[in-house]
Amino acid sequence: MTDARLEDYLSDTRRYDELLDSSGDVRAHWRPLIDALANEGADAVRHGVELARRLIVENGVTYNVYADPQGRDRPWVLDPLPVLITADEWCEIELGVAQRARLFDALLSDVYGPQRLLADGTVPADLPFGHPNFLWPCHGIAPPGGNWLHVHAVDISRSADGRWWALADRTQTPSGPGYALENRQIVSRVFPDLLGDLGVRSLGGFFVALRENLLRHAPEDEAPLAVVLTPGSFNETYFEHAYLARQLGLPLVEGHDLTVRGDTVHLKTLGGLRRVHAILRRLDDDFCDPVELRADSALGVPGLIGVVRAGRVVLANGLGSGVLESAAWMGFMPAAAERLLGEKLRLPSVATWWCGERLALDYVLENLERLVIKPTYPNQKFGVVFGRDLEPQGRADLARRLRAQPHAYVAQERLAFSQAPVWRNGSGGAPGFSARALGIRVYAIATATGYRVMPGGLARIASDTADIVSMQRGGGSKDVWVLAPDRRSSDEINVASAVPRTASRHDDLPSRLAENLFWFGRYSERCEDKARLLRATLRVRPNALLWPQVLETCGRFVAPSLFDDVNPLGLSADLQRLGWCAAQARSRLSAENWRAIGVMQREFQDAALAKRDPRETLDVLLLSLAGLAGFALDDMTQDDGWRLMMVGRRLERLQFLAELLAQRLESGDTPAQSELEWLLDIGDSTITYRTRYLAAPRLGATIDLLVFDQTNPRALAFQWHAIEHSLVGVAVSLGGAPDDSLDEAVALVGELQLSAIEGDSPRALRARQSLAAQLTGLAAAAGRLSDRLSLKHFTLIDAEIRMVAV
Repeated sequence: MTDARLEDYLSDTRRYDELLDSSGDVRAHWRPLIDALANEGADAVRHGVELARRLIVENGVTYNVYADPQGRDRPWVLDPLPVLITADEWCEIELGVAQRARLFDALLSDVYGPQRLLADGTVPADLPFGHPNFLWPCHGIAPPGGNWLHVHAVDISRSADGRWWALADRTQTPSGPGYALENRQIVSRVFPDLLGDLGVRSLGGFFVALRENLLRHAPEDEAPLAVVLTPGSFNETYFEHAYLARQLGLPLVEGHDLTVRGDTVHLKTLGGLRRVHAILRRLDDDFCDPVELRADSALGVPGLIGVVRAGRVVLANGLGSGVLESAAWMGFMPAAAERLLGEKLRLPSVATWWCGERLALDYVLENLERLVIKPTYPNQKFGVVFGRDLEPQGRADLARRLRAQPHAYVAQERLAFSQAPVWRNGSGGAPGFSARALGIRVYAIATATGYRVMPGGLARIASDTADIVSMQRGGGSKDVWVLAPDRRSSDEINVASAVPRTASRHDDLPSRLAENLFWFGRYSERCEDKARLLRATLRVRPNALLWPQVLETCGRFVAPSLFDDVNPLGLSADLQRLGWCAAQARSRLSAENWRAIGVMQREFQDAALAKRDPRETLDVLLLSLAGLAGFALDDMTQDDGWRLMMVGRRLERLQFLAELLAQRLESGDTPAQSELEWLLDIGDSTITYRTRYLAAPRLGATIDLLVFDQTNPRALAFQWHAIEHSLVGVAVSLGGAPDDSLDEAVALVGELQLSAIEGDSPRALRARQSLAAQLTGLAAAAGRLSDRLSLKHFTLIDAEIRMVAV
């Protein structure tokens, strides 16, 4: 072996090694990769590993591990060294996975249809009828298009002899295809040339086919609409839900974004209700319809099963498909394949015994020490047990449990997973290789011509030398490189590319998403306003005459402690709200925009932990918030969602500045020069004032610049004109006339004569107090406009329901 890094690589002879053959030599299809890494050198490899980790953090790739202290913020674990599979070997895997998808689709049709396999004894009736995910309301349903399974996943691994085996089939809401694509995109940044040099097959076509399959079920006279249904941002794989929606160009929705009218499911959009033709669901079966399934579910769509029963919507996957997610089915698959397909299994299942059968139970009891015991059903509180790890007394106790409830247990042959190399730090900090157990999840999707298999998958590795390969057990992931036969570059043999998207329609925009964009805009501006207020206040000397007044004013708008995350008025609390709204609207944010938000929040948290100087922290924060403003202007499609987000920003800026000025003017006293400088600093208009007037600040000129100057992007006049322009755009887009504005409040402010507020005369005092009252009225009008927009566009309750023409 020419690579010194392989000298410390310990290959377990009891396992199949993906990298080394039985003689200890690097396998031929791995050699180009190993040689390329050796040529790049240790520094390049170390940089690549660090780049992968940084991209995961910056892209916000997360996966929640239950009971992990990091919770929903736990970064995804990716080892950038891929798994390589030859074209010939992949061909057999592809055929086997496609066959299993056809088999499980046919099995669901039988279980929820004629139930021939139950009648003739091919499958015990206890398996479906005892499963908590067998849904009686779905019996007799014929899914539109004929497919129960639109996305199928198979967990595979090798035995010691190199043969591939199916360990489990995922039929309900198979997770992972989005993570597989994100892994590919990150690894393609780490090894930008190697994918083309080695002829690695692309994943892009798979996702194009998935999108086309979802959209092909709409009638010819209707514009197709498919959505991705998520349980929400607290789900452990929410990143993938948002990521898939963005890559497929489909709206990401929650249950309350959809409503059933008659026998049709609709999406609540800004333009009204629009028919949904297909739902890619990431919500478990029993939560999908609180009317006919779990009555306590707040995540589903009431009446959804009725729409499915009427054949008016395609669900990917069909409701009730979770009934096949049990290891107990594996032992009956060979006979089921013969019965339903007339074929033998190309990709066999690992040897499995359901203890509900007497002969199987006897065999399991006699061979406990070499078997793996699993629960039959997913709702059982029983973990996986390796018989070899039990003491004699433990095995005896387990045997008693098996005899007491045999139908609740499944035994499988223990498979010595193959092993693959992962990066590790070797001696002296130099990168090297270590071996980890490996499993691969392979995906198949339904198309008009049959099932299509992703040319790759999600490889999962054990967290240590254990046999359990699970992300929930702290494991990691890898990209899977399927090598093309001739290594030629083509559309199918390129780095994964983004799925082509059709032009966005205003009536594709869910009203909840529009609401989150609106509040994302408001909280972005609110954070900036408070940061500027705090920074300007910190610039005032505590012994200055101005200090008591500015401190009092500051306390009305923001918590006095910069890092106070308990006070709801605190800047820290608003940054958290901003992050939450961004997470809800993530499918509409670019990767760079999302990354900037994550970096901003981490920098603020680090500053709080390190107790950094507040002035420095605010300077850095304001630069980050300015970056978000730039993303808002130049990085987003300027549709109705964007317009409402900008309205949110403008309303927040207008309300804050109007209230601030009103608070300082309501006493009627003439503000001192230092106070005017403080106000100009908060309004980010100091340079503009100095350039325009070349003199010390005066009240009339300051009010003119901060209130009436339509060319100053910080002025109130600029805000109310921008709000009006955006609302007109929304109204025109939705086919109506604008009926929301600030006209009356603006007209009152516009009647002011600037010369009247100068001086110390009683008339000037009354003029300043009058202006304060008018600005207070303007701020209140902004609040009322915000409420009207919420009722009109986000809840759809202030007008009769509109059906969108398609």
